[in-house]
Amino acid sequence: MNEPAYTLRQLIIYFLKLGTIGFGGPVALVGYMHRDLVEKRNWISEEDYKEGLALAQLAPGPLAAQLGIYLGFVHYRVLGATLCGLAFVIPSFIMVVLLGIVYKLFGGLPWMQAVFYGVGAAVIGIIIMSSYKLTLKSVGKIKLESLKQNWLLWLFYAAGILVTVITKSENVLLFITAGLIYMFIKAPPAWIKKPIAANSIFLGITGFWQFEWNTLGKIGWFFTKAGAFVFGSGLAIVPFLHAGVVTENKWLTEQEFVDAVAVAMITPGPVVITVGFIGYLIAGFPGASVAALATFLPCYLFTVIPAPYFKKIAKNRSIKAFVDGITAAVVGALVGAVIVIATRSIIDMPTALIALASLLALIYIKKIQEPYVIAVAALIGVLIKLL
Repeated sequence: MNEPAYTLRQLIIYFLKLGTIGFGGPVALVGYMHRDLVEKRNWISEEDYKEGLALAQLAPGPLAAQLGIYLGFVHYRVLGATLCGLAFVIPSFIMVVLLGIVYKLFGGLPWMQAVFYGVGAAVIGIIIMSSYKLTLKSVGKIKLESLKQNWLLWLFYAAGILVTVITKSENVLLFITAGLIYMFIKAPPAWIKKPIAANSIFLGITGFWQFEWNTLGKIGWFFTKAGAFVFGSGLAIVPFLHAGVVTENKWLTEQEFVDAVAVAMITPGPVVITVGFIGYLIAGFPGASVAALATFLPCYLFTVIPAPYFKKIAKNRSIKAFVDGITAAVVGALVGAVIVIATRSIIDMPTALIALASLLALIYIKKIQEPYVIAVAALIGVLIKLL
């Protein structure tokens, strides 16, 4: 291995900065890493970057965080992966915890409600746009030719939508079944009957706020499942979170959940860090810490463990087919979650117009970033509610 052109300290500082001011979601963050580390600084080779991106897309977990972990691993192995991953996630974690404190203190005040009235509607437009992009990338263009060529993926996609809308919950069994069926049809492996095991991670943490250990255990188990079974963009975790947090456990109300997604949009770093905000609302700082650890630990393990062997793994057609099948069903579930959330969040004509305007802005205004859309929506919400 060639001697790196940078120190570990320099790379950590870079990811601290990216986690602090890196707006725009996973696609933008992945682009920033290529621009800064490959093109401008020549710290990472094009080949290493592409391998990291492939692994991040192949394994479950937030795309940008996994790529950052892999790039830290390239020259500084497990220590580099660990420190770079922490540097990338911690700034936005601190921000969402602070926002959680403010939300709990002032969530009942008219100005706070007015802000989230507009922001919540804008989030619907943003998620619709994101789910559309995910559909194009993961399943195909919405054309007759694509429907014929990828009919099985479109079938999984439709199943994901229908099951999520009808049950209002995620169905991990559906995702795994879709992956296995697509793998067996497209690239049957030699080890068809080999059992697939999933590790359970139990987390414990001590905090200074009042909380129930039973609740922390439930938070840890639920967010571990979310981190272990979400493929693709950070927003793909939305249907998992919505079903578990709102429908099943009733930890948050529908409005609080939409506000939590909005917080993810207005803060830099990985979108998935909204789990810290959700955890804080449920069980204070201990809840935020457990939720974040449980979500990101599977993604860290799924990146670090196969990293040394990925050159061979990446060429396995069976693994690629398995992930393609899962991704189609997961993206369908995201679309279904958008429908469920929209029916509860768009409550009147102003919120419908804000959601539509947000969607159109993202379509027709080039290079506009989500934080700007959120800021304008917040201002509109204040004007409508308070004036």
